[in-house]
Amino acid sequence: MNTTKKIVIAEDHTIVRQGLRSLLESEKNYKIVGEAEDGIEAVKSVEAYHPDLILMDLAMPKMSGLSAIRDIKNRYSETKVLILTFHDSDEYILEAFNSGADGYCLKNDSHAELLTALKSIFSGKMYISPSISGKVLKGYLESKKEIKKESSWETLTQREKDILKLVGEGYSSTEMGEILSISPRTVDKHRSNIMNKLNLHSASALTLYAAKKGLVSR
Repeated sequence: MNTTKKIVIAEDHTIVRQGLRSLLESEKNYKIVGEAEDGIEAVKSVEAYHPDLILMDLAMPKMSGLSAIRDIKNRYSETKVLILTFHDSDEYILEAFNSGADGYCLKNDSHAELLTALKSIFSGKMYISPSISGKVLKGYLESKKEIKKESSWETLTQREKDILKLVGEGYSSTEMGEILSISPRTVDKHRSNIMNKLNLHSASALTLYAAKKGLVSR
């Protein structure tokens, strides 16, 4: 019986993708069937290759990892998603799991930790890196106690977060419309809503805010 698991690597830094490919292909049970440099390519790669799992960065160009997860899980629910990122805030961790992620690892975790995460997910379990599990528990307990107040960021819809990311990356309304398959007029309406919700009134202010929130890939 063939137990080889097909994996897609979604990561915008070439050297990191190459390192992950080398690591995983040294394991006899894993086969890399595709790579993606941005969120849109990640979704297309899942559509093309139907992998068992996609290894996903969160901060990627054009479409964020969070939006890509939602799209993938809505269309290909059988595909597992393991996050591999530098983002260790409880805000990102909880949002990733709410979006449908099956596991969450940090890029400063060891290779052995990554392999442990993959084995856990393929055995049908959720996985959280031990280095951040405390943040998840704390965030959960705080939300249960209703300690956290809704911030301006939390009032944004996912589509508005997608627009904010693209503003931060310097795309025009026309370019954003092409990327998201919506009209430039709809883009401008979303941008206006974002400005009102965040009380920010210039493209430069939106760009700085997007960078602060880690939406802009580096």
